[in-house]
Amino acid sequence: MPTVSLADISPAIALGPLDGRYRKDTADLVDHLSEAALNRNRITVEVEWFIHLAQNSVIDGVRRLTDDEISGLRTFAENFDADTIATLAAHEAVTVHDVKAVEYTIKEALVELGAGDLSELVHFCCTSEDINNLSWALGIKGATVDVWLPRAKALIDSLADTASALAEVPMLSHTHGQPATPTTMGKELAVFVHRLRRQFERIEASEFLGKINGATGTYSAHLAAVPGADWPKLARTFVEGSLGLTFNPLTTQIESHDWDAELFADIARFNRIAHNLATDMWTYISMSYFKQIPVAGSTGSSTMPHKVNPIRFENAEANLELSCALLDSLASTLVTSRMQRDLTDSTSQRNIGVAYGHSVLALNNLVKGLERLAINEEALTADLDSNWEVLGEAIQSVMRAAGLQGVPGMDNPYETLKELTRGKRIDQADLQNFVAGLGLPEAETQLLKTLTPATYIGVAAQLAESEVADWKARTQG
Repeated sequence: MPTVSLADISPAIALGPLDGRYRKDTADLVDHLSEAALNRNRITVEVEWFIHLAQNSVIDGVRRLTDDEISGLRTFAENFDADTIATLAAHEAVTVHDVKAVEYTIKEALVELGAGDLSELVHFCCTSEDINNLSWALGIKGATVDVWLPRAKALIDSLADTASALAEVPMLSHTHGQPATPTTMGKELAVFVHRLRRQFERIEASEFLGKINGATGTYSAHLAAVPGADWPKLARTFVEGSLGLTFNPLTTQIESHDWDAELFADIARFNRIAHNLATDMWTYISMSYFKQIPVAGSTGSSTMPHKVNPIRFENAEANLELSCALLDSLASTLVTSRMQRDLTDSTSQRNIGVAYGHSVLALNNLVKGLERLAINEEALTADLDSNWEVLGEAIQSVMRAAGLQGVPGMDNPYETLKELTRGKRIDQADLQNFVAGLGLPEAETQLLKTLTPATYIGVAAQLAESEVADWKARTQG
């Protein structure tokens, strides 16, 4: 049996991989969705509410703050550090209440700033959820705008660059896993650019809602204390003007979290499209359509030295699944609260950072995976040259058009090609002999005789380039 408990080792060993093995990929989220970030945002919200009330002279006879006091309070909030964390922990050990610990910490700061006479204006008419919902909204907004969206954009950028480079590289399609009408590798990757872009734009346009309306959303305490104030207006100007959030005018004790669920559903949908990309890229690698560029000194297998595993795509696949599972759970849990309030959201919200972390880790791995790929045109060409039967679609379509134009002998073109090609392998000579005997006009005959699987790609290249150009114009223009 081990003689040393790993839990006793200092510095502390992380239980989860996001704070351990993968911390370098997810560290940026700590500034927004960690417990410390939540408390920093709580201090910010409390301080700004205090300033908002004082500077708007909401309570008769309460003096306004001096410029130095305002500056000192905001500096205190901005300088949140290990000492602040320790102070909060000491207060919470007594109060057994995290938001009350924030209130007491700010009151102590006010005394040090010479504004202790206004200490009862801290947390004035607030329920804890007034502070918490706004703090979470600030954290989620920061994590989304400053961390997640840039990582998502980096993936789409990388994908767009690859799609553009491979726009004209022909590839055999596989519908239902079977050889099908050729396309280009760039066009298929551009499909993912388009899909991911739509979700990106939805997420980019997200609203982050907040409220500050008291214990049951009625401003009861506010009106009892200061009947003459326009509290709904004060609340709106604070949420929108001071914090840069969208005001929710009608709630119970809690902000309803509907916007959270909408955002998490959109991120989960982006994740699932990215998951589809990961599995497709894995499959293309397994088919030798892409070669993986080895990292110097890396090992693909402990026993098979030849291997270069598609680990980046496999890692992304698993982490996207974990992220979606958490996002789905959060979206379904947070929109429900018994009557005016229960605390199921409190512990659930503390996993938002984990959900974001698994997504960010996956997006990073997808970008790294794409960067280590080289197209294998020999494999693509070999597959195309082995599947001339895919031109059966083109031939029967030309026959149909000719039949509609009155050319004789064009009856049942689909059935005719089905008899020739279904379940069979045919070569170029077979098809050209077949075309020569159809009785098509000379122009159509020559067109079909010169057609190959590699040239039967329609406007795939143009579609890819157009999508890439649209994305780059939107993000770089």
